[in-house]
Amino acid sequence: MNRRHILGFLTACAMAAALPGAFAPAAAADLPEVKVFAAASTTDALNELGANFAAQGKGKLVPSYASSSTLAKQVENGAPAQIFISADEQWADYLSERKLLNSRVSLLGNRMVLIAPANSKVELGILPNMPLADVLKDGRLSVGDPDHVPVGIYAKAALTKLGVWKAVEPKLARADSVRAALAFVDRGECPLGIVYATDAWIDPKVRIVATFPTDSHPPIIYPAGLVTGKETPAAKEFLAYIQSPEAKDVWRKYGFLVP
Repeated sequence: MNRRHILGFLTACAMAAALPGAFAPAAAADLPEVKVFAAASTTDALNELGANFAAQGKGKLVPSYASSSTLAKQVENGAPAQIFISADEQWADYLSERKLLNSRVSLLGNRMVLIAPANSKVELGILPNMPLADVLKDGRLSVGDPDHVPVGIYAKAALTKLGVWKAVEPKLARADSVRAALAFVDRGECPLGIVYATDAWIDPKVRIVATFPTDSHPPIIYPAGLVTGKETPAAKEFLAYIQSPEAKDVWRKYGFLVP
């Protein structure tokens, strides 16, 4: 290509760029952002719902996933969340009591399970006085930190009711979120762990050993609500969307219980 042809090509590109809509950014870039602080266990389902929401031209999900306790503290300290989704009522109550959460709904339910690496041969029923500490031997039980992580709080309640908490507590591997607890077992660093059923189902490197009876711990409820002062139209619409029949099908696909 000679110099004249190059100049002609560049001129054509410049003219095209001047046309309305030419080289316009992707439509998703122009969508209003919806900043959602959500429990780590909702990651996969919420990402899919966010993609669907954006595809419908309604808004762009900007999620932050972590333990509900961590996120609640961040919201309290002024983090720019517009929606908060907790894995338990305690941390939603924490924000509600401080008038930082409104339009609150009970969004989801879940189950709690005992897991092991996929190649593990361990078998153990969830029964009163079960020999969990003996089965662990020198290993540790991976679980969310029961001092503040919801899955750990549920686990402590269940193990206490089953009469094995005192024997197991010294053998805990305390994780900062349920996904971190899952990872310890996934990598074979812990022989057993306690996570939500939804987390176990998405990880082929772990298997469910047993499911905790629902009467062994408080109901696992996921409240969701708008953060006070951040109730944008897009945030309100997304909160409504994740309760819609379409969204419920997605939640169910990932194993959540939908009230």
